[in-house]
Amino acid sequence: MPIIVRLDRVMADRKISLNELAEKVGITNVNLSKLKTGKVSGVRFSTLELICEALDCQPGDIMEFVPESKEE
Repeated sequence: MPIIVRLDRVMADRKISLNELAEKVGITNVNLSKLKTGKVSGVRFSTLELICEALDCQPGDIMEFVPESKEE
């Protein structure tokens, strides 16, 4: 998948736990954990906005596009 989720890195930089971020954003720990591990097929902009607000970051800090190699 060419979209890599870097939420764990940003959370570590901000020293915030999964439980604390889930509470601030208003989503379950399970859903936030799925997002953190990249096991979701989409994320609502409203959720992304709340995560960025809570972590004081930009969406590009959380997600990265890595194009697949043409050789694959």
